[in-house]
Amino acid sequence: MSKCSIIISGGTLDEPQTLDVLNRTENSCIIGVDRGVEFLYRHRILPSYIVGDFDSLPEEIMAYYRERGDVPIREYNPVKDASDTEIAVRLGVTLGSEQMLILGATGGRIDHLWANVQSLMIPFKAGVEAVILDPQNRIRLIGNETHLFREEAYGPYFSVFPLGEIIRGFNIRGAKYPLRNHTLMPCDSLCVSNEFAEDEVVIDFAGGVVILMETRDRDI
Repeated sequence: MSKCSIIISGGTLDEPQTLDVLNRTENSCIIGVDRGVEFLYRHRILPSYIVGDFDSLPEEIMAYYRERGDVPIREYNPVKDASDTEIAVRLGVTLGSEQMLILGATGGRIDHLWANVQSLMIPFKAGVEAVILDPQNRIRLIGNETHLFREEAYGPYFSVFPLGEIIRGFNIRGAKYPLRNHTLMPCDSLCVSNEFAEDEVVIDFAGGVVILMETRDRDI
């Protein structure tokens, strides 16, 4: 049973970050998703599974894995009811992962990005800590009191968005822009680009699920 799944999806992959994550998380389950399989192939990293419809993957790469025969391949018709990344996320949950890192989920089409963010609800409901990661963003879902520490923050900014529902009794403490007993609406952009005012920020709310994004500007 894998404790951590690393999903290498088909969006934009930052090579140094991706290799660093793969090197730091030994004995993890590596799931290559469609074009993300090409990254693993180029770097001679053997995935635990590969999934997708493979419509954007060179045929010679698929032939290589088919000939090996030691990597489970889950191939789907391009006409399907779930994105390739969602299928990989569900696989990670089925494998018993306690943590999930999703790379290559950003940097491309906005509709793909939003589908990937919504897919975080699948591991969230299963009690799996799942994170979308790229060089500028760390994205996850939270559903109860959450503590952010300046020294552990992914960047100087954090933003909070409701995931399609009204969030009542929403509070932020220790931030540059605090809130108390706010009603967070699905169309609310009030909680974009907040910052630390103290070393610890506490976010809590009465019920529901929100998207937490920790962000930083691109290095120039």
